[in-house]
Amino acid sequence: MDKKKLDALRARFADGTAFFDPKFKEVAATVFRAAGIRSKPYSGIPTLLNAPHADGAAGLDVALIGVPMDLGVTNRAGARFGPRAVRTIERIGPYNHFLAVAPLAQIKCADIGDVPFRSRFDLTQSIADIEAFYRDIVAAGARPLSVGGDHSITYPILKALGARKPVGCVHIDAHCDTSGDYEGAKFHHGGPFRLAVLDGVLDPERTIQIGIRGSAEFLWEFSYDSGMTVIHAEDFAQMPITAVIAKCIEVLRGEPFYISIDVDGFDPSFAPGTGTPEVGGLAPREVQALLRGLKGLDIVGGDVVEVAPQYDTTTNTAQLGAQMLFEILSLIALSPALVRKA
Repeated sequence: MDKKKLDALRARFADGTAFFDPKFKEVAATVFRAAGIRSKPYSGIPTLLNAPHADGAAGLDVALIGVPMDLGVTNRAGARFGPRAVRTIERIGPYNHFLAVAPLAQIKCADIGDVPFRSRFDLTQSIADIEAFYRDIVAAGARPLSVGGDHSITYPILKALGARKPVGCVHIDAHCDTSGDYEGAKFHHGGPFRLAVLDGVLDPERTIQIGIRGSAEFLWEFSYDSGMTVIHAEDFAQMPITAVIAKCIEVLRGEPFYISIDVDGFDPSFAPGTGTPEVGGLAPREVQALLRGLKGLDIVGGDVVEVAPQYDTTTNTAQLGAQMLFEILSLIALSPALVRKA
């Protein structure tokens, strides 16, 4: 080894706590305390993505929220424990090397706790509770990023976000979730996007659904008739990721949009802890690449839903859910309005 180079490295890095790259230095400042001490990831009160806790959304750019409600499931229950499971996941972030962003250092973001529900039994009342809670988030000027809960939670969130103008959506899932009433019930996790379109808060022609598969195709007629773009898992497997990204950008048309990720969009080999697993799904690396291709677009919020930890013996699903949450947060931090604000 070149002695001059070695001497230069020794001189520069003799202090093991020093950082020189401005970006790395900024990230390190959020992680290390005095004397190079880093907080223990396994101690303290857990929060989503290890974000600070706040009592409300006032003053925040992004509010991290748990929605522990799974009264709308059609198969295995348990997603009510999803927020708690994702909060226990350690060491997600703080730096997204691909997007070159440290969201918790660059925007005001906090975990504001869980949606308070008046009843553990009444789904209709719970839907109303979610909408009211998220209307307050929107009024405070924060962008909501949520962990469910089953996918029925997305409908009232979209009602709050799209009240003034309908939003678009990138929806990753095994199922289109645009079916009608189910055994006499209007609200359930198989129909939130249909309800959102019919309420005028989701623009179907600016909605793209990715990873669709399984035996329930006959339930998704609404997606096609309303003008949604549907990319089945089989077609996704034959397309380069760049083509899927290009299709998303084409569909979104440069307008504000929401990201909704159901963990059953992933193959159950990666995400077994969910209520309606479907073989033949997406891989985490594929979805990461897809999301990262949306950098610089106007994301108004997002959610990760259907994490059911009692079927997740390895915690892979909760780990995956937390990582997807971090990917969305990183993208929101790079949204044009927040970049200008910084």
